[in-house]
Amino acid sequence: MLLGDLIRDVLHTLWSHKLRTFLTMFGIAWGVVSIVLMVAAGEGLRKGQEEQSRNLGKDIMIVFHGRTSLQAGGSRAGRSIQWQDTDVDAVQSEAPDCQYAIPELEQGDVRTHSNYNNAAFLVTGSYPEFGDIRSLTVGQGRFYNWDDENNGRRVAFLGTDAAKQLFPEGHNPLGENVYLNDIPYIVIGVMAKKKQDSSYDGWDVNKIFVPFAAIRRDFPDKPPGTPHTFAQLLVTPRSVGQHESCKRQLRAVLAKMHHYDPADKEACPIWDTVQEAKAFRQMTDGMKYFLGAVGFVTLFLGGLGVMNVMMVAVRERTKEIGVRKALGAPAHEILKQFLIEALIIAAVSGGLGLATAYGLCWLVDLLPMPDFFAGLLPTWQSGLLASAVLGGIAILSALFPARKAASVDPIEALRFEAGG
Repeated sequence: MLLGDLIRDVLHTLWSHKLRTFLTMFGIAWGVVSIVLMVAAGEGLRKGQEEQSRNLGKDIMIVFHGRTSLQAGGSRAGRSIQWQDTDVDAVQSEAPDCQYAIPELEQGDVRTHSNYNNAAFLVTGSYPEFGDIRSLTVGQGRFYNWDDENNGRRVAFLGTDAAKQLFPEGHNPLGENVYLNDIPYIVIGVMAKKKQDSSYDGWDVNKIFVPFAAIRRDFPDKPPGTPHTFAQLLVTPRSVGQHESCKRQLRAVLAKMHHYDPADKEACPIWDTVQEAKAFRQMTDGMKYFLGAVGFVTLFLGGLGVMNVMMVAVRERTKEIGVRKALGAPAHEILKQFLIEALIIAAVSGGLGLATAYGLCWLVDLLPMPDFFAGLLPTWQSGLLASAVLGGIAILSALFPARKAASVDPIEALRFEAGG
């Protein structure tokens, strides 16, 4: 039999048994849709949370003031530790695995107003690298640079909500003055809208960012701090692989500078976003694997249904096989017909399942999503794997009983009763 004639015969057979064909195809398509959607949901959760954590900063460690809990060098425990300007230079020169070590000084009681409105915002100052490592994306204008820092310029970069409150809607704040305790600062930039689910001192959209030299001169640290201390130290490793060595070097340098035991973590509390990101990635990967496992259970159950339908279909056609053998059809031609039939069912139903799954993901992603969820993000690997598994089950379920039927005597096949 020619291949074209064989395919036409297969299509005619499938059309003659529409319900059985539909049930088989539905089982395969449903299994593909289930696993693609479950894996897509897990991937969307992982991506959403990863994006939220990245909005706080890029692999940073925030080092806060602490109090010693261990005795060292004759000094009693309970001594207060305050970071000083000399600590920044020491970390940068003696911790080679750390890329940045920058100070941050904050003031929350600065009276703020513009020519249009007044408000209360946290004013924070640091080095120009602060904008990059803290993910402060520029929406208008620019962030302050080293020229501003070196000259101690009174320039300000506004959070989005701060800009909205200080200036009328539709008004461009660039070049305008904001007054911090009546000291005029020129607005040089406004931050792009930022989604943030964690912070150590407040949301960035409600802050005013100024050069470190300017805040140190106009709003120095308050007692028990001194004019040479600051709120916290921000440190980043040169790479994620150097993260642990950077942290060890950082603790050792600060312990040497302030004469406390390097093992005293209470003296040097660190919010380690790199470590938190790793822990969270493990949790979300676990959730994704769990959802994938649930999908594979659904896939397995769908495979059982497909197997049952295919085996019943071949069993019902044993007489047909006997007639064809009696008319001279060789066994391999009979098997070829069942193979092509199973391949067509697997290919069409797998394709429909993938198209349905991706279509549902696209429709769901049109809806507004919560900040922690990036939407349904399907992976082509899960779709192809599901299609291959269910297609393989359909083919094997058809070939095994068909081979058995094709090997029996034509007379026995003609006498076979499907219900017997």
